[in-house]
Amino acid sequence: MELGFHLPIFDIDGGTTAIAGELARVGAAAEEAGATWLSFMDHYFQIEPTGLPAESNMLEGYTTLGYLAAHTSRVDLGLLVTGVTYRHPGLLAKIVTTLDVLSGGRAVLGIGAAWFEREHRGMGVPFPPIAERFERLEETLRICAQMWDPEDNGPFDGRYYQLAETLCSPQPISRPKVLIGGGGERKTLRLVARHGDACNLFGSSPEDVAHKLDVLRRHCDDAGRDYDTIRKTIVANNPRPTPETRDEFVRAMADYAKLGVQTVIVTPTTGSPAAWIEGMAPAVPQLADLG
Repeated sequence: MELGFHLPIFDIDGGTTAIAGELARVGAAAEEAGATWLSFMDHYFQIEPTGLPAESNMLEGYTTLGYLAAHTSRVDLGLLVTGVTYRHPGLLAKIVTTLDVLSGGRAVLGIGAAWFEREHRGMGVPFPPIAERFERLEETLRICAQMWDPEDNGPFDGRYYQLAETLCSPQPISRPKVLIGGGGERKTLRLVARHGDACNLFGSSPEDVAHKLDVLRRHCDDAGRDYDTIRKTIVANNPRPTPETRDEFVRAMADYAKLGVQTVIVTPTTGSPAAWIEGMAPAVPQLADLG
């Protein structure tokens, strides 16, 4: 089992002028620890689940990933997860391609149907009903696949998006893996089976994750997809681990490893995320021993 880090909070020690330096240290700490994943949220206002008000610091995700690309050399980089409503799919494919090229082939497209209505209204971004957002998500996945096919620069004619050309030059160095976030059983996991390279679930309990993976397996059977080709990832949040509870966290992850979960993603919550990551580093070889 591998360890990843996800940073949703930018209210750090030292204030706004300290953010850039702290994020550079985060990249160094993550790679020194042996982590395989580093991500940020795709939000413009802070979200309630962090326990902070909307007015708290929030940076634009892909700009932040570009900065981290210059301060890392090994760890995969992505958003957990890109909201499908925020960017036109053709432009999104180009943004992720740019990240991939500048990071030497380390970009991952983490994507979902988006949910934060206040943020959409506040920023003036249309917020269609959930059924339409999922339909847009499926078209976006198809557009990205076509943009990353060097043999197909032709048009895309969908219900919501029409592209006269799907030209993407340069092509990504390494075709970005597609990680679809969420555990919705009728729509999200069906999209994983049809279009995803990885899923991301909330690690609420081993029983819940086992159920979600069983649903995913059935969707794979329906789609003629090999279930084992999909990478299984979770966010550990029940409870969130800390450096002080690191050993307890590793023991709890054994049950998820038995289910086939390959990556567990944890979230720093302190004023110095780099120091928090350094405190979690000994968990990396312990998790690797789980299989």
